[in-house]
Amino acid sequence: MTIDPGTVAATDRADVKYLGRLLGDVIREQDGVAVFDAIEGVRQASVAAHRAPDAANVAALTERLGALDLGDTLRFVRGFLLFSLLANLAEDRSGPGAREATLAGAMATLAKAGVERDAVVALLQKSLIVPVLTAHPTEVRRKSMIDREASIAALMAGCGNGFCDADTEAELIRQITILWQTRPLRSTKPVVADEIQSALSYLEASILPVLPKLHAQWEKLTGSVLPPFLRPGSWIGGDRDGNPNVNAGTLEAALAAQAGVAIGHYLGELNSLGSELSISSANVEVTGDLAALAEASGDLAASRADEPYRRALSGIYARTAASFRALTGRAPALPGIVAGDPYPRAGNFLADLRIIAASLQAHGGAAMVGTRLRSLITAVEIFGFHLATLDLRQNADVHARVVAELLQVAGVPGDYAALDDVQRTALLGDELSSPRLLFNGFAEYGDETLSEMAILRAAAAAHARFGPDVIRAYIVSKTSGVSNLLEVYLLLKEVGLYIPGDPPACAIMAVPLFETIEDLEAAPEVMATYLDRPKAAALAAERGHQEVMIGYSDSNKDGGYLTSNWSLHEGALALADVFAERGLQMQLFHGRGGAVGRGGGPAFDAIRAQPQGSVMGRIRITEQGEVIASKYGTPAVAETSLETMAAATLLASLEPARLAAGEFARFRGAMSTISAAACRQYRGLVYETPGFNEFFRSCTPITEIAELKIGSRPASRTKSDRIEDLRAIPWVFSWAQARIMLPGWYGAGEALAAFEDRGLLAEMVAAWPFLGAALSNLEMVLAKSDMEIARRYAGLVGDVALRERIFGTIADGWQRTHDQLLDLTGQAALLDRQPALARSVKLRLPYIDPLNELQIDLIRRRRGGEEDPRIAEGIHLTINGIAAGLRNSG
Repeated sequence: MTIDPGTVAATDRADVKYLGRLLGDVIREQDGVAVFDAIEGVRQASVAAHRAPDAANVAALTERLGALDLGDTLRFVRGFLLFSLLANLAEDRSGPGAREATLAGAMATLAKAGVERDAVVALLQKSLIVPVLTAHPTEVRRKSMIDREASIAALMAGCGNGFCDADTEAELIRQITILWQTRPLRSTKPVVADEIQSALSYLEASILPVLPKLHAQWEKLTGSVLPPFLRPGSWIGGDRDGNPNVNAGTLEAALAAQAGVAIGHYLGELNSLGSELSISSANVEVTGDLAALAEASGDLAASRADEPYRRALSGIYARTAASFRALTGRAPALPGIVAGDPYPRAGNFLADLRIIAASLQAHGGAAMVGTRLRSLITAVEIFGFHLATLDLRQNADVHARVVAELLQVAGVPGDYAALDDVQRTALLGDELSSPRLLFNGFAEYGDETLSEMAILRAAAAAHARFGPDVIRAYIVSKTSGVSNLLEVYLLLKEVGLYIPGDPPACAIMAVPLFETIEDLEAAPEVMATYLDRPKAAALAAERGHQEVMIGYSDSNKDGGYLTSNWSLHEGALALADVFAERGLQMQLFHGRGGAVGRGGGPAFDAIRAQPQGSVMGRIRITEQGEVIASKYGTPAVAETSLETMAAATLLASLEPARLAAGEFARFRGAMSTISAAACRQYRGLVYETPGFNEFFRSCTPITEIAELKIGSRPASRTKSDRIEDLRAIPWVFSWAQARIMLPGWYGAGEALAAFEDRGLLAEMVAAWPFLGAALSNLEMVLAKSDMEIARRYAGLVGDVALRERIFGTIADGWQRTHDQLLDLTGQAALLDRQPALARSVKLRLPYIDPLNELQIDLIRRRRGGEEDPRIAEGIHLTINGIAAGLRNSG
């Protein structure tokens, strides 16, 4: 397989060409010249059709695809899938992004704006930045495939552009051969344990070694000692919203597995330190604390009698190994040479490490603290024994049912389910002020209540074992009132995590998640009412902040792309005002997905474009599905991603306002008008057009996506087939596969075209980061969509009148959005101002479009009744390949 090097940037085109050649050699060697020629023939025809899309070239491509039998089709799809994966690797290593996307660059930008270094340090001293890994099912690749890609990326790191030495090339060929021989699709649906292990692999291989290194760089850059302000988080094992497979057992398993990774890393580092620190007390003095550690270690070996550091480390290792056993239920790979009791907390382990560092520093060994000990201390500060802070999440409706049953069984008068939010809030307030418990271990409860109580007891046990950092937040999906938060505290009170009093205390924070447009609009009033409760305000003040989560996916499905973005922007601003009026710190948690329709797009631009005053150094962001592999798949990529997040947070917090107050007011008024028009257009199509649901389910591979074995939770929240009940992930994913990508643009064109003050609109595009980022993401979606291919997907709709009516509306909307975007940005073509992205998209389209054509044919055959299992396999392979080519499709 070969690649035209003129289609990609010079920095990565040589790598793409090189990897493509190796893949072609592997296919030829493994499956023969005939198979290679068939795949290469389609590739050449597709490239020709893209360069000159005349009737002859298109017909030649169609003829090539039509000549493939099912076996050839599967091999062809695998070939194009692997090329896309290898192209992704080359693209990811093509160099750093904008200079501002580093902490040094952000500080330089701020310095030019008059922001002093002291202000940066002051902000970082109180900052918290958390990427939160979730198991949302948009990663279609098997972990086995991802592991091979990581190996190839590591090998390529030592190569020049398009060239590796003979030994490295031989290993690359071996890895690509394994990829070719590996089944790309999962044979079984993953369970929660698989999702836990997948996330752990990224934490262990990339985030665990990278974060201490970055932290050391940031301290050197600022010239200050900084707290570990960037930490990982996770939902995997604690997010049971709509996933009945998550329970107390999965929570316990996730925490044990995380502890195994963190403490296992520490044990390896301690072993290396013991080998290094052969310092004799005959030559160097030690502090009294170090001498005491050595004496208490139990290491009586004569050979180490004059080596206090080694003796101290023997004791520390023994206690850490005992902690490993206590928290994981397993023995460590290398047992200690002496016995020891587990550390009560990671903080006790950290204190012992600091004793070693202090002794070295005090007695001529500052250089011997070195990178290893310093990094180990930083790692324990960041990761503790728990590795990543795990959130709990559940739907508010579940809490309401559980609380209702607890109250009923406890004999509390009245029907809780029949009460409104004000009445529920009053009742819950009384219960939270009382020390009595509601749950009776001798009474009978439904399975739902028992399951919820079990996971809460597991959370309380985790706090006892690991300390409060292990679980800090309890996310409440579908929050619509104050009672939704108080219900969580009532349940936490049942297991001893909420302590009544004045003020009360609670180690876990109830975090509202506002997801739909209606919920986002109501969020400021809900939070104002909640924070006006003295005990709620006291809890927030004691913690130093109250977190609020805002959801991108459901708000998009509810109101469309522009309205979702605007509702999130306005909601964040209004919430910031609510908190500022009460003198409290807000921390926003952004529920972003990979696709633009779910809040995706470049993280640097997205964070930097947040409303003024809504970040202030504190932000949490979900990392989902395929985004986890693309941002944390290798240490080098993880380093870039984490530093980008830190730099963007710094700029969003301290950069002076780019708009004057009056200008911002004018822009907000105009955007409210545009958003309302976009929402009407979007809802008019999706929720008010007769037959739209039938069109959607016939036109897109939603049915086939639901069959993919990519996640442990179902595609819909209920058995209903209504769009309202469909999860946002398959909604967005299916439109992307059909190359329509409707959630990422529909409604915007009509709304922008209808806005009459073109001068004001031009001002907004030029000066406003919010609108600039929104239109940039929209432009990327338009560039990856294709209405001609989409028209062929529409051919899957049997009702011709329905097909023509709805697809005609969609196609007209796409063209209007396309034309409006070019008019507003002054470009002649999409992505003119983003040449690197334009080259990337141009490279990929000849490898994506044939997969779409084959997918359409295979879907038609399967829905027509053909039962050959290779047809279903082919459909799922094309889904995999298209997703790999589009990258941010879920």
